[in-house]
Formats: sequence, C-alpha cells, structure tokens
Amino acid sequence: MRDVRETWARVSARIVKLRQVPEAVQAVRSTAAATIAYVVAVRLSPEPAPLTAPLTALLVVQVTLYATITNSVRRVNSVVTGVVIAIGFSVLVGLTWWSLALIIIASLTIGHFVRVSEYVPEVAISAMLVLGVTQVGSTAWARVLETLIGAVVGLLTNLFFAPPVWVGPAGQSIEDLARRMRQLMLRVGEQAAGRVPAALATVRLYEARRLDHDIVQVDAALRQAEDSLKLNPRVREGLLHRIVLRTGLDTLEICTVVLRVIARTLADLAKERDPEPLFEAETGAAVERLLSEIGDAVVSFAVLVTTDVSRSAESAETRLAEELVTAGATRDKLAQLLLEGVQRDTRQWQFQGAMLTEVNRILDELDTEHRTRRLLEELDRCAAEQRERNPLLTRFQDNVLRPGLSRLRRARRDRGRNRPRPPGRSG
Repeated sequence: MRDVRETWARVSARIVKLRQVPEAVQAVRSTAAATIAYVVAVRLSPEPAPLTAPLTALLVVQVTLYATITNSVRRVNSVVTGVVIAIGFSVLVGLTWWSLALIIIASLTIGHFVRVSEYVPEVAISAMLVLGVTQVGSTAWARVLETLIGAVVGLLTNLFFAPPVWVGPAGQSIEDLARRMRQLMLRVGEQAAGRVPAALATVRLYEARRLDHDIVQVDAALRQAEDSLKLNPRVREGLLHRIVLRTGLDTLEICTVVLRVIARTLADLAKERDPEPLFEAETGAAVERLLSEIGDAVVSFAVLVTTDVSRSAESAETRLAEELVTAGATRDKLAQLLLEGVQRDTRQWQFQGAMLTEVNRILDELDTEHRTRRLLEELDRCAAEQRERNPLLTRFQDNVLRPGLSRLRRARRDRGRNRPRPPGRSG
C-alpha cells in the first residue's frame, strides 16, 4: 500500500510538472480538440471523411486563449475567402493550367487584403481544393461547414481545457536572466581585483555578448505570457501585469547592454595595462565589491518585477532600496579612489571614467523612483493607444459605463444608510 501511494505521488508530481511545459499542454489540448471536431463533423458534414474539421481545430487551438481566438477568426476568414474565389472561378472557367495559375495569384493577393496573416496560403489551398472537384457548390459549403466546426470546437476547448496563464514561467525566466547577469558581474569583479588573469577580459566580453541570446529567449517567454493574459477572464488587471513584466525586461536589457560596455572597457584596459594589473589593490577590491552589490540589486529587481507571482512586493522593494544605497556608497568610495589614482597616474584615465559612468547608468535604471515613472508613462501610453484604436468604446466607457457605475455605487450606499438597523445594534 505504501509503494502504491509513493508511485501515485511520483506520477502526480510528474503530471503537475508537465502542466508547466507549453508543449505538453498544447499536445493534449490540440489532440482533444481535433478528435471532438472530427466526431462532430462526421455527424453534420455530407463528406465521407471530413478531415478539414480536425485540421482546423488542430491549427486553431493555441497555447493561449488570445492566440486561439485570433487564429480561429483568421482561419475561418481564409477558408471562406478561398471558397468564394473558387465559386467565382468555377462559374467563369474550368480547371486548366492557366485558370489554376490565376486562382493562385488571385487568392494570394486577396488573402493579404482580408488580413488573414499567416493563413494567406490557406486561401489559395481552399480555392484549389474546391475548384478541383466536380460538384463545386456542395464541396465548397461542406468545407466551410467543417472549418466552422473545427473553429468552434477549438474555441469551446478552452472551456474544458482552460489554457494556463504563463506569467509564472515568464517571471522565472526573468529571474534566471538576472542571476546569470549577477554571476557574470562577480567574474568581472574578480578580474578587476586581480584575482584572475587579465587575459580573461576578452572571455568575459564574449560572455556579456551572449546575454543577448538570453534576452531573446526571455522575450519569447514574456510574449507568451502577455498573450495568455489577453482576453483571459481568470486574470484581473492583465494590462498591469503585462506592463510590469515588459518594463522589467526592458530595464534588464538595458543593464545587459551597459554590462557589455563595462566588459569591453575592462578588456581594452587590460590590453593597455598588460602585464600590469587593471587597478591598484584597494581600487580593484572596491570594483569587485561594487559589481557584487550591483549584481545583488539586479536579482532583487527581478524579484520585484515578478512580485505578482511571489507576493513579496514590499519586502523586495525594501531590499532593493537598501542594496542600491549600499552600492551607491561603494560607488562614491570607488570614485574617490579612481580620482586619487588618476592624480598619481594619468594613463588610461578615460577607461576608468567610462566604467564609472556605466555603473551610474545601471544604478539609475534600477532605481525604484525611475521604475515608478516608467510604469506611469507606459500606462498612459497604453491608455492613449486604446483611445485611438477604439474611440467609440472609450467614449462609451467615459460617458455611460463609468457614470452608471458611480450612480449604482451611490444608490447602494444610500440604501445601506436608509436600511433599518437590527435591534440591539448601535450606530
């Protein structure tokens, strides 16, 4: 009995782990949608093998609800457009080599005008398949019916197999990026302190450049998380979630660029100073300590960005503020040491000044007040874009919906005041 419970516990843990893998979730949902669509199409479509329905469901069901809805609309639009083109060509001409060429070029051209995005080839495919049969009318509308079945089943699949919200994996990828940045800062600091050969400066520069690839991967995870928040009824304040994560990644991307510049500055300084150390002993120790403190602040910033997952916003912000104060004090001490060193030896002073400037830029990007201003600016920008895209909806919200909600709240408060209190209760 104990072995059975342990086995079941391992299986359950593995299932939970698989639910966090986008590929596994997508495979289960797509398979279920395609199977259900085929079963429904067999009963409703006049075709003996209505494979268009499961094919549509397979293409429509995406990892997120937003992508599923947009793909459903585009897929149905592309098929209907192709069928209409085929019916028009079947009335005028039959199937010949030149009519096939005409219908392909016409379908691809019209597909761009009807805005079906990646489903432009589907317009031509639908038109060719319908034009190639003898009974154009029945085949055409059967294909439309099967496409509608597949699209509807794909949408309804979200009710039974709800697409997950991918904020957690996106937040984890942001934190992992911050920790990799911290590790690189520690290695660069060891090099500046003279505890590793200066010849490794170029290696550190290549490592800093490879962070660009990490940014691309994190950006892909974040885009998936942003899509999972759109049109998702289980998510409140989805816009705020997206802005917090996106601005956080933008800040880390800026920090990676600045870190790459620091690595390039130290690599150039190593070439100029070889075989001498990069800095004097006390100055090198200060550089190492400063980069370590900035690395800690970068990780704390990443945790602050993902606080909607960890629910530790206040403690993360306090920790980040304390680490920035500590790093600022070390920066001031380093600036004094660099100034004294330049007064004794003016060689390569521009490299040392450039490194100090880049450090200031990172500290400024991580500053909590700077982040607050950035969030407010981004919220204002998104609100302005929404007003431009949907002026009627914005006018309805401003003139009808919000005043109506305000009147409803006031009426509820008035009823609460006028309602007689139960006996024995004081006001």
